[in-house]
Amino acid sequence: MSVINTEIKPFSSTAFHNGAFVPVTEADLRGKWAVMFFYPADFTFVCPTELGDLEDFYPELQKLGVEVYSVSTDTHFTHKAWHDSSDTIGKITYPMIGDPNGDLTRNFDNMREGVGLADRGTFVIDPEGIIQLVEVTSEGVGRNASELLRKIKAAQYVAAHPGEVCPAKWTEGEATLAPSLDLVGKI
Repeated sequence: MSVINTEIKPFSSTAFHNGAFVPVTEADLRGKWAVMFFYPADFTFVCPTELGDLEDFYPELQKLGVEVYSVSTDTHFTHKAWHDSSDTIGKITYPMIGDPNGDLTRNFDNMREGVGLADRGTFVIDPEGIIQLVEVTSEGVGRNASELLRKIKAAQYVAAHPGEVCPAKWTEGEATLAPSLDLVGKI
């Protein structure tokens, strides 16, 4: 069953953020746009490239009112150790949530059962706590933060403009569509 258009489930976790361990719950995701950026494990290979890429776009996402949370089934202590030992991870300024028991990962139906690792999944949540966008790739395929930014802008546009939709490759400022009977078969 897809989690798209469903409400986020309650959770309580601990994140490493700005040199401290901080609590994070579903309440922290409400009232703004949020990205839950799941990845398999700390101290790996593709994961740091993705997390570093996401950090490069973090200031722009924050300007759009978007908070980013990375999540793996490692502990918040492991996140701190990775942050302290890796130049790439050391530049991260968004919260890094530890989910060692896998509850949060399962809330998003993103756990590789039997392995204990999160899939490489991205979930965009609107201010009401509804999952608007889901992307899951296999472990060896890294994600692109610039494409995530484009999709978030499209989701925010659609939310702010009922009755309009964004076509493929839509970028901010381009024309949108207003679905109607007149458009059927003409696109």
